[in-house]
Amino acid sequence: MKKREVRRSKAIPIILTIVAAFVVLFILLPLAFSLFDGSNFGNVALIPLEGIITSNGGKMLGEVTISSADIIQFVEEAEENPQVKAIVLEINSPGGSAVASDEIAAAVKKAEKPVVALIREVGASGGYWVASAADHIIANRMSITGSIGVISSYLEFSGLMEEYGVGYEQLTAGKYKDMGVPYRKLQDEEKSIFQSKLNTIHRFFKEEIAENRKLSEEAVEQLATGEFFLGVEAFSLGLVDELGDKTAVEEYLKTVHGLESVDYVEYRREVGFFELFTGVFSGFSFSMGEGFASLLLRSPNGILLT
Repeated sequence: MKKREVRRSKAIPIILTIVAAFVVLFILLPLAFSLFDGSNFGNVALIPLEGIITSNGGKMLGEVTISSADIIQFVEEAEENPQVKAIVLEINSPGGSAVASDEIAAAVKKAEKPVVALIREVGASGGYWVASAADHIIANRMSITGSIGVISSYLEFSGLMEEYGVGYEQLTAGKYKDMGVPYRKLQDEEKSIFQSKLNTIHRFFKEEIAENRKLSEEAVEQLATGEFFLGVEAFSLGLVDELGDKTAVEEYLKTVHGLESVDYVEYRREVGFFELFTGVFSGFSFSMGEGFASLLLRSPNGILLT
């Protein structure tokens, strides 16, 4: 009995030492560095928007996505931070969820501090919707911008099922409850319903661009074909205010808003360990972005999302 008690008494200090080391290395030290590395004391908030815009973020089939909730939180935090004098949105996004894009754009428009959107490579569809809400847009001359359009697409393999003798039987309470399933073709009436939804979202998109960019509805209508524009083309069309990079952003903030210097404090959500190995899959939604400036992703129900 005495020998066992001695062994236990020796094990307890070892365990406590391991726990203490873990706390110091992985909790206290990172916290100390984050507080005293100087990165939290900048006067310009830098908020990256990289990837496909969604409402919940994470990863989608290995592709990085943007959480509208995170971006809205960052904008609000920057607004409340007295040290921050301006906000820069660094955009590299082909678009994504129409709802999530609208949510971010609404938060940007509410900001009282100056907001500058910097389109580096891609700021198309939902990405451009967000950029348009900023006070000033600067884009690389070769960047992809615009693409003012909406898409909803899905896989349909009823012919393949018929070839292999696979049938589809579905009981529904509601005439259109299984509309859009990949196991049968869409009827003409169903296509008309889908198209009407897309047209409505497209109208909202065009109205927002016209208001944000102070363009006439007629001018936006001519641009809203879903075509993407190079930055230099977008500038001539009034979709962006200036061509350039971060240097242009800094010059604008100094000249127009009187900043003596520009010191960035970056707002970025830390990716958890579990998220590195998992993807976030959303259900059916209308997405904005297609073709050259987007990625097509397959959701579990066969709908193609951008």
